[in-house]
Amino acid sequence: MGYLAVWKVLEEIIVEFRKKGMAVPQNVMNDLKSAKVMISLLDVNKSDSETAAKIEQYLGNVEAYLITAAQKAFPPEHIDSWLKRLEEATYDTGNACNINVEDTFIVRVPRDQKWIRVKPLESVPLEKLQRLAEGSNLSCRVQEDGRLIVYGKDKDIREFVKKMTALANRE
Repeated sequence: MGYLAVWKVLEEIIVEFRKKGMAVPQNVMNDLKSAKVMISLLDVNKSDSETAAKIEQYLGNVEAYLITAAQKAFPPEHIDSWLKRLEEATYDTGNACNINVEDTFIVRVPRDQKWIRVKPLESVPLEKLQRLAEGSNLSCRVQEDGRLIVYGKDKDIREFVKKMTALANRE
């Protein structure tokens, strides 16, 4: 799931904060520590979705603070490289599904929105998926691996999946 990899990237960002003399609030450090404990718990019981949700919440809190605070002290290129590393850390290499509805941590998707990852097919290429997402009032972006992250309101995601399935079945 990449939680530990995300945790390590956030820890490295905190080290860079400290090297620059920037303080990190105790509640952010507590969230990072709590995420580490919860990651260990998840290793024991991999099917516990409640634990996964807590990890995402803790990591999201830490990331939100660090990226916001970093914008005041670090150049945009440096922050972009952190965001790229965070996105790479969340990439799930074990997934072979075409449609992936996950509850994993993913960067640059608002917390109040749901998301899915879609792998384009020959019959439904990337461009068609993007148009379909935009037509369903959803936002989307292409990942480096060629898959599409589609995000927005829960009901719009469900409608998008229905339309996409119908399109794939027709073609």
